Amino acid sequence: MTDGRTHDVVLFGATGFTGGLTAEYLARHAAAGARLALAGRHQGRLEAVRRRLAAINPACAELPLLYADVTNPDSMSAMAAATRVVITTVGPYVRYGEPVVAACAEHGTDYVDLTGEPEFVDRTYLRHHERATQTGARLVHACGFESIPYDLGGLFTVRALPRGVPIRLDAFMRARGDVSGGTFQSAVTGFSRPRQNVQAHKERRRVEPLPDGRRVRAVSGRPGRRRDLGAWAIPLPTLDPQIVARSAAALEVYGPDFTYRQYAAVRRLTTVAGLGSGLAAVLVAAQVPPIRRRLLNRRAPGAGPSEEKRARSWFTVRFVGEGGGERVVTEVAGGDPGYTETAKMLAESALCLAFDDLPESSGQVTTAAAMGDALIRRLRAAGIGFRVLEGAERTTPIGRRT
Repeated sequence: MTDGRTHDVVLFGATGFTGGLTAEYLARHAAAGARLALAGRHQGRLEAVRRRLAAINPACAELPLLYADVTNPDSMSAMAAATRVVITTVGPYVRYGEPVVAACAEHGTDYVDLTGEPEFVDRTYLRHHERATQTGARLVHACGFESIPYDLGGLFTVRALPRGVPIRLDAFMRARGDVSGGTFQSAVTGFSRPRQNVQAHKERRRVEPLPDGRRVRAVSGRPGRRRDLGAWAIPLPTLDPQIVARSAAALEVYGPDFTYRQYAAVRRLTTVAGLGSGLAAVLVAAQVPPIRRRLLNRRAPGAGPSEEKRARSWFTVRFVGEGGGERVVTEVAGGDPGYTETAKMLAESALCLAFDDLPESSGQVTTAAAMGDALIRRLRAAGIGFRVLEGAERTTPIGRRT
């Protein structure tokens, strides 16, 4: 290589649960010539991960191990300067994520993470988007179950509709899976900061340019029974709609007037009630420091569901798109959403940035805007389904439906 970088992809956080799954995926699926490295604070723990990877792929026995600590800016700078892409699984991101973003923005290094924290995404836009644009770094958040199925599924669906017309897109998610300690920590931390979330969002809206001559909206739909799905549709407070709307703002293929709504699809009304009461209880508990600390202590980072439990987990996201008098229904589907498939999505995102021929982009960008069709092709090849279920099939760079 002649780019002056020692590594193609550095994984920061490989000693965690999802980070370890991501490392294993890279060991199995990265191309033979890919220059990988692991980074973290604890040499001994990194060595243990490397031994585990070497049992999967003997070539990993010599993986470089880099010292990196978010409290040590020099280590962040050295890590970013040494590689083309940084993967970070170290969260909660609002606590530990910004030093990694800052170093990547400064050194023109591409960046991917798993965050589902809206405040963190907005803060990094405000503080680091401009510098990343100057250096050519692509800062891509939410490269796991939040928010790749929705972001790339939205792009896939829009491509099956007529061009240049107003489009309305609804997404309905069903899933079976478990939550790791790291994800739980991020969720509770985010729920405990409602004022900071609102403030960061308002600040971003004041400075972020709107698409020229086009309208893009992510709106909260109303809960209700959907006969076509045989389920109750329940809006959820996730980052995904914001990501989809930013892709729509960046890409003209979404049309002159784009509206997006997202729901969880739940079969039984009793489950709806349970979800609502459980979410409300966590939201309230997160506001009270002593209770929040007890909640956080219940699920420590580094733990997650067993391989057997992950093997029984799955997800589907059904999209209903309407535009130009046509209606199309598509689906994105896969296995265990939170961990097995998330590790796959994250690793393939990094490999896509490192090795694929992609459109020019820089700054804080979404998966659809930065990688789009190339990442859909990678994920399809890796076993995640993108299918047109109903409606006219259109020829796109993505390829034929499956």
